[in-house]
Amino acid sequence: MNRENVYARFEELDRQANLGGGLDKIERQHASGRMTARERIDALLDKGTFCEIDKLVNHRCTRFGMDKKQIPGDGVVCGYGKVDGRMVFVYAYDFTVHGGSLSETNAAKIVKVQQLALKTGAPIIGLNDSGGARIQEGVSSLAGFASIFYQNTMASGVIPQLTAILGPCAGGACYSPALTDFIFMVEEKSHMFITGPDVVKAVTNEEVDKETLGGAYTHGSKSGVAHFMYSTEEETLIQMRELLSFLPANNMEDAPVLPCSDDVGRLVEPLQTVVPEDPNQPYDIKDVIVPVVDDNYFFEVMPHFAKNVVIGFARLGGQTVGIVANQPAFLAGVLDIDASDKAARFIRFCDCFNIPLVTIEDVPGFLPGTVQEHGGIIRHGAKIVYAYAEATVPKVTLITRKAYGGAYIVMSSKNTGADICMAWPQAEIAVMGASGAVNILYRKASAEEKEAAAKAYEEEFSNPYRTAERGLIDEVIMPRDTRRKLICALEMCRNKNQSNPPKKHGNMPL
Repeated sequence: MNRENVYARFEELDRQANLGGGLDKIERQHASGRMTARERIDALLDKGTFCEIDKLVNHRCTRFGMDKKQIPGDGVVCGYGKVDGRMVFVYAYDFTVHGGSLSETNAAKIVKVQQLALKTGAPIIGLNDSGGARIQEGVSSLAGFASIFYQNTMASGVIPQLTAILGPCAGGACYSPALTDFIFMVEEKSHMFITGPDVVKAVTNEEVDKETLGGAYTHGSKSGVAHFMYSTEEETLIQMRELLSFLPANNMEDAPVLPCSDDVGRLVEPLQTVVPEDPNQPYDIKDVIVPVVDDNYFFEVMPHFAKNVVIGFARLGGQTVGIVANQPAFLAGVLDIDASDKAARFIRFCDCFNIPLVTIEDVPGFLPGTVQEHGGIIRHGAKIVYAYAEATVPKVTLITRKAYGGAYIVMSSKNTGADICMAWPQAEIAVMGASGAVNILYRKASAEEKEAAAKAYEEEFSNPYRTAERGLIDEVIMPRDTRRKLICALEMCRNKNQSNPPKKHGNMPL
């Protein structure tokens, strides 16, 4: 066989694969404001590191004229490369090829990189832009989704799994992203829903557009399905790289420790006055978090959903930490159903991947009312205490102001497993606030007697010292010392070795 012809044949197949659905489809993709699968991978990975797998795989369907629509690669681009010099695996649906629909064969391509990622202990990133299951293949394409879901589940807690929704994602296809650790969406370009607007209208007679039903804003602020939303694809991919910088490659490793040029003993003088003297006046808990962490950089997760709790990643002394904090500036920082779910899942992620937990607490209790009770606040609130108690990573808690009742208990208290509990001098640790306690203890007393009793209650409990006497607070610290004290506690816990009783798995109150 002529060598030149052999090479020419390969180059032609390679060219066809690189073109996907062809120049006209690529132009249409660009006209819709979306990048192609290969452009996305190039933007995500370090330049020149992408190695593609199964580039020439094609479908085997012969029905509905599909035997005449053979395109190398078959609508998904798979392979591996590096982000900041660290190995990752990636698969990207190519909307220019059969609308990015999932075939039996390209499902096998995705499963192959999922299995490689699991075997080699590297994160996997899915870039979704797909019309869903390939209808021409019937149940075979659905079985492909099932195989992907199975691999998502097997990889859960072993390697980080990230998903970007960069176009449509409908029906059963939504469950693969939902099984991964973090979902990114693009404003006005990404859409996720189990049933689309047409089905909704046919079944419920409800008129709704796809943006309202399943756009980035909906999932980023209302449903809590998406963890991050950005205005462009480019920003989304950059932020995926940023998130990876905080994470270990797998559950057997620690997150990268970066050189820290920020003085670990730095005093944070503004913290002395950040908490208002009026205990009912709100303040922004991020005014506590940001000045304390390395270089004042806090990478917040789910910033638009359940704003009464704040979660995210930062570094203290160069070490990645997961931060969970009540937000007094929103609903007074109470815990409700959504906040409980948001916090619990983040706690469990950090525990999966050996990321220490720093809890910053100012919580007056759980949100009262029939809506919360009927919605199962008991069950949802139990998720937080379950997640904290189960977590074996270093756990450091700081109480800045209020720590009342059951909410105090679930927010990583000493008795639910915190390694170090600290409090500022203005911390109030009690079953409830003074007025509520007095109304119960002195139900029949006069207004003057209640007022006197409330003052006595405040003197007794509106400080951390009774709790410190009982050893339930390890240390009372000056606010300005917070950065140094947190770093000292984390350094002390660095070699913590704790394991839970042997079991198949616990039965979390889901």
